[in-house]
Amino acid sequence: MSDGGTLAGKIALVTGGGAGIGQAIATALAGAGARVAVSDIDLDAAQRIAAGLPGAVAIRLDVTSAESARAAVAEAEAALGPLDILCNNAGVSTMRRIVDLTEREWDFNFDVNAKGVFLVTQAAAPGMIARRSGCIVNTASMAGKTAVPLLAHYAASKWACIGFTKSAAVEFGPHNIRVNCVCPGYVRTSMQQRELDWEAQLRGMTPDEVSEEYIRKTPLGRLETPGDVANVVLWLCTPGAEFVTGAAIDVTGGAGLE
Repeated sequence: MSDGGTLAGKIALVTGGGAGIGQAIATALAGAGARVAVSDIDLDAAQRIAAGLPGAVAIRLDVTSAESARAAVAEAEAALGPLDILCNNAGVSTMRRIVDLTEREWDFNFDVNAKGVFLVTQAAAPGMIARRSGCIVNTASMAGKTAVPLLAHYAASKWACIGFTKSAAVEFGPHNIRVNCVCPGYVRTSMQQRELDWEAQLRGMTPDEVSEEYIRKTPLGRLETPGDVANVVLWLCTPGAEFVTGAAIDVTGGAGLE
């Protein structure tokens, strides 16, 4: 979705911007006129995306490191200017039954999906507070609102993301900073393809059978695209959403309602 020059002059930082939903978000923001810092733990991936966006820069960012988060925000602002928009999109998943789940997997999901959102927000927030202006959008998940067998650790990390979003919205509201999150459903990405393979193996099905089940669970009758998510993120960053904060918006095609 392109929104013309709605975000002209705005500066945005997108984490996990090297592929999938993050790539779509970076592209949508740039299409609306923002200058985007595309960050990813894979710098080559970030560079490939940034190369196709006007005025964009690529930054390596490990969201699990406070030092890396501070450095990335500083690098983005040195290159483009003070941040107006932060999209905390970096995320990971693994799939395992609870009885087989390792502590390492639990920590991996929480380090990226929950702590990562906190650390990058913490790095960007002081500047936004000083300027009394900012928009933060976090990528949570449908899994942050419902039970998800085989993904209990992932779901818990996304529940944490939603809780952090709502708390940050209350804390930052007096500084004119809005904080929201989007909750995607079954999104067709490389991460979903891995999950299809994992789930198929764990349930004795084929990946195609799992994918067809996802579609049956989605009232709008198809798998979600990264662009479906990016469209809503873009809207949350525009003046049209200026009185929206603390929201956890479902972008699922109706999945998760039953």
